[in-house]
Amino acid sequence: MPTLKIDGHEVTVEKDRTVIQACEQLGIDVPRYCYHPGLKVVGSCRMCLVDVEKMPKMQIACNTPANDDMVVWTHTDKVKEARRSVLEFLLLNHPLDCPVCDRAGECELQNYYMQHAQHNSRLTEDKNKKLKAFPIGPRVMLDQERCVLCSRCVRFTSDVTKTGELGIFNRGTWSEINVVPGKELNNNYSGNVVDICPVGALLDRDFRYKMSVWYLKESVSVCPGCSNGCNIKINYNLDRSYKIEGRRILRLKPRFNDQVNGYWMCDEGRYNYGWIDIARIPGPLQNAAGSETPGGRASLPANLVAVEWSAVLAHVAERLKATIDTHGKESVAVIVSPQMTNEELFAARRLFYESLGIAEMPFLIPPNPKAVSDNMLLKKDKNPNTRGAELIFPEQKGRLVKSVMDSLVSGEIKFLYVFHSNVLEDFGAAWAGPLLDQVETLVYHGSNVNPTMERAHVVLPAAVYAEKEGTFTNHQGRVQRIFAAVPPMKQSHTTLEILRDLSKALNLVSVSPEASEAFGALASSNPAYSGLTYANIGLSGKLVNQPEPAVAAD
Repeated sequence: MPTLKIDGHEVTVEKDRTVIQACEQLGIDVPRYCYHPGLKVVGSCRMCLVDVEKMPKMQIACNTPANDDMVVWTHTDKVKEARRSVLEFLLLNHPLDCPVCDRAGECELQNYYMQHAQHNSRLTEDKNKKLKAFPIGPRVMLDQERCVLCSRCVRFTSDVTKTGELGIFNRGTWSEINVVPGKELNNNYSGNVVDICPVGALLDRDFRYKMSVWYLKESVSVCPGCSNGCNIKINYNLDRSYKIEGRRILRLKPRFNDQVNGYWMCDEGRYNYGWIDIARIPGPLQNAAGSETPGGRASLPANLVAVEWSAVLAHVAERLKATIDTHGKESVAVIVSPQMTNEELFAARRLFYESLGIAEMPFLIPPNPKAVSDNMLLKKDKNPNTRGAELIFPEQKGRLVKSVMDSLVSGEIKFLYVFHSNVLEDFGAAWAGPLLDQVETLVYHGSNVNPTMERAHVVLPAAVYAEKEGTFTNHQGRVQRIFAAVPPMKQSHTTLEILRDLSKALNLVSVSPEASEAFGALASSNPAYSGLTYANIGLSGKLVNQPEPAVAAD
């Protein structure tokens, strides 16, 4: 492990580390364009020049090995002048697009110009003209004039996705990034080229012209799109959302976690956020005709009327008690969901399984045969917490949700409580619709309007992952935290709050509505989570005590 000195500070690094990695270990910022820790090093931009004693000329920090007794200077006048010259070269033909560029505010060309250059252009000739913003795929726009030819995007498609859609064409001052003839940038991870572009050359078509980044706030979370649980950043805005069709959440970006997703995330997860702010259930609803009368459900959506939370939960408690008293607890079934957090699954178990003795609480729905998966991040299982549901409901292992639907055929189930699952879509409306119609009391607990919710007698609007705290357990058995970026929409409550209030209406002991306390109760009662706390989970996650997945990951 070599020891070297950088700007007067001594640092010991692992073998085969470079100077730029040693600088990062010390917290010293070295500007760069072509270097990215998730890509191979090419050393083409020359922006990371540093002064190394006993070397005749300056070296690029990204490709210079860190050696014993090396003395490096990163911010001397000599270094700054070299970087200033590099910037002048890069800016020769760069357009004055900053006022209208979507990357303004997070553009490294802007940032480094303010740090190192701040000079006027000496170019007296006309700038080279190249193609302005044009689509190179369904997700990405390319502006060739803004490109600094760092080649990050080319290396990403050639080395990471291995799809090879992008290349550098022509020579000299006319060199440009473009798609390979006959191709378009349309792989499962195309949005990542926008993340790694250091300037405004590659733009996200979904986010383009939506909002300046200065108005965005950020919260960390975990993608709920599949069982991989990629770490993400949620960019949101509460003050100006009225300008973006009522959307509070404007985009999702990957967050580095070497154990889960590295620096990347898939397009399927990246662009699956519109439902958070669209088609949400406005508030608690109840069938005005009364849930006691089964059948005649064709006009049910029109019969769903707004009610107060206290009244609707009292009604659910009353119907649940009456069903158990009249038909026995075997007449009640609960469909829980691997979209729920560990804390919510534990609270549902405490209420329905432990307190009320409801044995029928399946969560497993086989993956859709059309679901996309690959050998990178995408998994066939499109739920973030299947592994958590297996650990919290071990007695339900292997029991499919279809077992509840089969029980509806015989009329055994009189009271059905559905968490989040759209069973009409999962099993087909032609078969599942008549079965739901014959249930005496159907409670739908979820966030968005869907056909299953429209058939319910009672609807309880719940907060989504971006509106609450909690944890998911991914397919590896890694427990990862989610955080509330925005408040629950309209009259939605968190699932922990709903289950707490329902437990009170039933005069039963409830789990705390505070996610940290609920997780503490889970950890003290479930051996798989024993010893885990929010503090030691941190932002990178921690494996449960039984890390091997119950089913093989894709």
